[in-house]
Amino acid sequence: MKIAMWSGPRNISTALMRAFENRPDTYIIDEPFYAYYLYETKDNHPLREEIISAGEISWDVVVENITGVIPNGRRLWYQKHMAQHNLPGKDLSWIKKMRNVLLIRHPKEVILSYIQNMPIKNINQLGYPQQTDLFNKLSKIFDEKPLIIDAKDILKNPKKMLFLLCNKLNISFCEEMLSWPSGHRDTDGIWRKHWYGNVEKSTGFHPYATNKTELPSIYKKIYLECMGHYQQLYQHRMR
Repeated sequence: MKIAMWSGPRNISTALMRAFENRPDTYIIDEPFYAYYLYETKDNHPLREEIISAGEISWDVVVENITGVIPNGRRLWYQKHMAQHNLPGKDLSWIKKMRNVLLIRHPKEVILSYIQNMPIKNINQLGYPQQTDLFNKLSKIFDEKPLIIDAKDILKNPKKMLFLLCNKLNISFCEEMLSWPSGHRDTDGIWRKHWYGNVEKSTGFHPYATNKTELPSIYKKIYLECMGHYQQLYQHRMR
């Protein structure tokens, strides 16, 4: 089985990747379209040239890879995807071959985390419109609502939510998903040097804590745009 986990940035997506990587039956791939995305958009992300040089810039080659045979003889292939990497006009028919899940997080928490690393110029950086688009596409393709899991729900009760997710995916739940050794992994993208500091120190999911920091006024408009998408998806989340 191939699991495509569709997230936006700063959304505990790497911690969730750690949980699946700690399973004995699972192979991991970390943001396979990132180099393609940077090459096409010319966005000036940290380590941009290094990511492009080390990655694959052809959309079609990436698709061929991630829809192929699961490496290392594993039973599951967990694929961490960023929804914003799906640029307009690209063929997404390959998602029919995946068990697709949307990982969402409240926009205030995403924005406050993101601006510690990079400024936000528009909503497309955060993946919310692209997640809504995926939700609509998946609903039409499979004639049912796709699985959605919220970051807050995971952090408040990791065991319950991961058990529920595994049940929905028709795979066994493993206790190993709840904790993992600290440090980086060979499967981490090279962007880990900029983005994965906290995850590399972690040995499990951090308990949920409300962020009481006030949102900077310059991001209020983007926040309201994001909330429209988030609320649409949130009502369909697993609980």
